[in-house]
Amino acid sequence: MSISLVLADRHPGMLLGLEARFAAEPDFTILASCQRADDAIRALQQHRPGVLVLDLPWSDNLAVFDAAEKSGTRVVLYPAAVDDEQAIETLRYGVVGMVLKDMPLDLLVQCVRKVHAGGRWLETQSTALALDRIVQREKSVRELAAILTPREIEVLRLVGSGLRNKEIAAKLHAGEPTIRNHVHNLYTKLQLTGRAELIAYARHRHIL
Repeated sequence: MSISLVLADRHPGMLLGLEARFAAEPDFTILASCQRADDAIRALQQHRPGVLVLDLPWSDNLAVFDAAEKSGTRVVLYPAAVDDEQAIETLRYGVVGMVLKDMPLDLLVQCVRKVHAGGRWLETQSTALALDRIVQREKSVRELAAILTPREIEVLRLVGSGLRNKEIAAKLHAGEPTIRNHVHNLYTKLQLTGRAELIAYARHRHIL
């Protein structure tokens, strides 16, 4: 069975290389090659391919992730590099494959085959670490839900991010006295003695 592909890459030379490599394999059919996000989104809507191989500017990637989900297309990201936050975003958006461009192109071909078959291929260390942090965060939130309210967990997350009470109040559209009260409750419930301990606690538990 042929694996239908849409290729999207900002670099024309790279796009030509991807086309040539996948065209050389008998089990791939390239439905479209795109250099822009709007073209990639239209191709996803029109063709509904099995797999999208993607590397566009990061803000464009996010819009294409959403279109791929709607079309039922599995996404393989093929970036030059990703930082930790981007790695976390790829997991949140359901990306199931990632190969960095400094790796052999044959690995990308293997990745696409595995992803099309329903598997996952997350090649980078940062992605593995990001996934581990997400798992730890979800575990911590479940544990804290037994003693903290959802609003207190949100305040804890923002305190751990380094925001002051006034900034948290603005972000949550609440009064500053209300935030001070939540912070006081956090000290009491978590048996902590000050803001520095609260920040350290949030970061240690990955509540960020």
